[in-house]
Amino acid sequence: MDRIFITDLLIRGVIGITEKEREQPQDILVNVVIDADISQAAINDEVDQSVNYRTVAKKILAHVETIKRYTVEALAEDIARLCLDEPNTKGVKVRVEKPGAVRFSKSVGVEIERHK
Repeated sequence: MDRIFITDLLIRGVIGITEKEREQPQDILVNVVIDADISQAAINDEVDQSVNYRTVAKKILAHVETIKRYTVEALAEDIARLCLDEPNTKGVKVRVEKPGAVRFSKSVGVEIERHK
């Protein structure tokens, strides 16, 4: 299986359970690896036979900037569904992190895998 990836997509959004976290957007780091058969796109040089990573990134950005989730788990699930809705996608691995959320830690978060 081939893979398309989006690495370190930094987005500002509301996520968290405390009142302080709900007041204003914070940094959210998203990484996505999409499983897809892109062999025909490689042969024919046609993006519609692949998964357009620009389209996926824009959808993720718009979603994260507008949705207000309490957990990174729920946000990761949202992102996985957005990716799986794209034609030619077979599966996805999503990693969502909150940089600086835990003292003395660079980042915390979750990583999930989903398949069609």
